[in-house]
Order: sequence, then C-alpha cells, then structure tokens
Amino acid sequence: MKPKILDCTLRDGSYVNNFSFSIKDTYNITKKLSNAGIDYIEIGHGLGVGASSKTKFKSKYSDFDHMNSVKFLKANWGVFCIPGIADKEDIIKTLSYIPKFIRIGSNLEDYKQQEEFIKIIKKKKILVCSNLMKSYTLSPKKFAKIAIRMKEMGANIIYLVDSAGGMTQDQIKEYFYQTKKLDNKIKLGFHGHDNMGLANINALTAYKAGYDIIDCSLQGMGRSAGNAVLEQFIANLLKEKKLTNINFIEILNLSEEEIIKKQKYSKIDSLDLVMGFSLFHSSYADIIKKVSIKYKVDPRKLIISCSQVNVKETNDKIATKCAKILSKEKKNTWKSFYKRYLCGEQEIDKVKC
Repeated sequence: MKPKILDCTLRDGSYVNNFSFSIKDTYNITKKLSNAGIDYIEIGHGLGVGASSKTKFKSKYSDFDHMNSVKFLKANWGVFCIPGIADKEDIIKTLSYIPKFIRIGSNLEDYKQQEEFIKIIKKKKILVCSNLMKSYTLSPKKFAKIAIRMKEMGANIIYLVDSAGGMTQDQIKEYFYQTKKLDNKIKLGFHGHDNMGLANINALTAYKAGYDIIDCSLQGMGRSAGNAVLEQFIANLLKEKKLTNINFIEILNLSEEEIIKKQKYSKIDSLDLVMGFSLFHSSYADIIKKVSIKYKVDPRKLIISCSQVNVKETNDKIATKCAKILSKEKKNTWKSFYKRYLCGEQEIDKVKC
C-alpha cells in the first residue's frame, strides 16, 4: 500500500512561530511540498479557520489570505477548522477558494459538533476529514463506535489524534483494529505528537497497520513537542522500499531552506515530555503556569498530579487542589515556569518567569 502523507507544517507548525508564516512562505512551501510528491498539504492558523479573529492567538495574515495565495497551484491543499472557533460563514467562504480537503476537529466526546460543517462541505464534494481530538480519552471500542458515526455523518476519513503525544504503538494498532472490526471499509488517518518521542514510530506503526493517511511536518514542527518528522518518516519508508513518488532530496532542501531557521527551540524539553507521559494537553499550560507560580510547586509535578485527577481536562480548581498538596511536600522543589509556554500555547521570547 502506498501511504498517503499529509504535511501540516504550515498549520500545526504555526504554533512554533506565533502563527507568523507569511503569504510567501505558504505559497513557496506548498508548491515545493507538492512538487516533491506530498499528497496533501494543510495551511492556515494552527487553531484553524477563524482563529485569528476570534481568539487571542492573532496572526499577521488571515486564513483567506493564505488560501488566496495557493488557490491556483496544482497542489492538494486544504485547511483545518474547529466548530465554535470557525462558524458556518467561515466554512462557506473557505469553500469559495476551492480547497481539496477540509479537516474538522473536535474533542472526541463532542463529535456531534462536526455534523453541520460536514453537511455543508459534502455538498461541494470536497474531501472531509474528521479529527477526533484527544482520542485517548475514550477506549478503543468507544472510539470505534464514534468513528462509525462520523462516517455515517459523511466524513471520508476519520482521524485518531494523539493530542498529548503519549499513546503507544499497541494503542495505535488497537484503535485501528477495533474500528475495522465494525467496518472494514472505513478510512482512518493518524495525527500524532512527539512528547514521548514516539511520534515517528507511531506514524510508522499506523502506516503498517493500514491507516490511510499519516500526518507529518517538516522538522516535526508543531504544537507542544511537535509532530512526526516528515524527513525521517520518508527516510524510513524509503529504506523499506515503500515509496516511489517522493523526491527525498527536494524535501531535505525545503527543510533546510525554509524551516530550520524558523525553529528557535529544540524539539523536546522536560515539560513536553511530562505532558506526553501524563497525557496532558498543552492548551492547559496557562493554568499550570499561574498555579505553579502562586504555590511555588514544580510545574512538571503539577501536570502529573492534575492528569491523575482528570486526564480529559485541567481547570483552576483541580490545579489548585493538587498544588496545595504538592506545596506541603518536604522535598518540594520550585522550578520557574518554562518560558516557551504562555497563555496556553507557545509564544516566542515574550515572557520571563
């Protein structure tokens, strides 16, 4: 089976550079990825269509500026959206740029929020992907039932999403097998993060298991600890003689010329690793920052404690309760919060803690 690869550098990677990819970046990187043989290329704000105007995470250019820059390219480009951030009007406007695909994301238990968007997109006969974020919060059997429901709604591909980067190879296979037991023809995708250093091996596991699309990004550039590294993923498949349509050298040239200079941090630090270990999503990092500073507790220990209470989400009440317990430890060691996290997601060189 020839794997389909979706590169999400220009979308997920934008978390790393404060959502600052230029219009020129989007055009050049999309064109070069497509020319090198990448099947699908995702562009736009990290949080999806509408995020710059409706959240505190502003970008210099709108999603529609980015779409306009690539609409005439012979490339399978598309965008991401989250219902509640994007609205119906955003989707209708997006469709006017004729993307090749649209991915709709919601937390797994909130899957019904995707239905209205799916119906709108399907009328235009555009590929629809359903990203079931934080897939690990429900068992493989429960995930499988929801995946089948998403197919019934009209989604062409349903994604297992390891949002915290803490899933194992066995889990990647088990979610696949449980879903295929219910419908052997359902198409599945995999989107992983690298908090536990497993993004690439999980991506390869997903490919070998039979997932239809695998997400990667150049240099692994993405939210939190990043994604599966496109260059490494391709190299592994080339060694196994699984790819014939990819220009590996062009991918490496693109990485060196366009991406390396945009990354100011190493891919993995201890905070990222603990988030993966605990299945803690980085969007709650602002709560950890505030509470760990107030109670002078190690934010890593606080992350672990909060996830033991509730792996799905962290709030002020949970974090405060855990911090009060940690603050009483005789060997409690205070560590200032890591400067790369601010207000829930990455921001570069703007805060000193």
